Amino acid sequence: PPTVPPPPGPPARGSLSLHRAYLRSPLGLLRLGQLVLGAAFWVTVAAHKYEGAAHFALFAAVLVWLLTLALFGLSLLGRWELVPWLGSRWLLTNLVHDLALGVGLYAAATGIMGHKAKQRSFCNLPGYSQHCLYSAYLSASICGGITACLYLFSGLYCLSRRCQDQQDII
Repeated sequence: PPTVPPPPGPPARGSLSLHRAYLRSPLGLLRLGQLVLGAAFWVTVAAHKYEGAAHFALFAAVLVWLLTLALFGLSLLGRWELVPWLGSRWLLTNLVHDLALGVGLYAAATGIMGHKAKQRSFCNLPGYSQHCLYSAYLSASICGGITACLYLFSGLYCLSRRCQDQQDII
């Protein structure tokens, strides 16, 4: 009897390579800024003693930073189609991430750290000899505010592409 050939295997994936056009695009550059300033925010908070609402600020910053890192990595490698359901809607996924999570959570974290800096403003006086967290909280709130603005810009970029009926992030 004739032998039946085996069924074809899954298509071979190409080798991983950087999607350089994404890296040079406005969204790629904004993502790099978000990752750098986001890391500066949560490292500044985590490196100093924190309590109360600063726990939420740190949680929010790390959560958004990790999600941004995942979006950046998948976009840089051009592998967003590997993400079930979201891969086919990658521009919309980036838009919702930037405006809802990025702006929303970083604005809240910035407000929390700004409030904590205001509470500690008394220890910024000359001659105050105790350990002061004012500068750490102020630095974190400045980094958070700039990061929230970067998320707003990238969200507006994705929104403008969506309004132009484009489906790709570049």
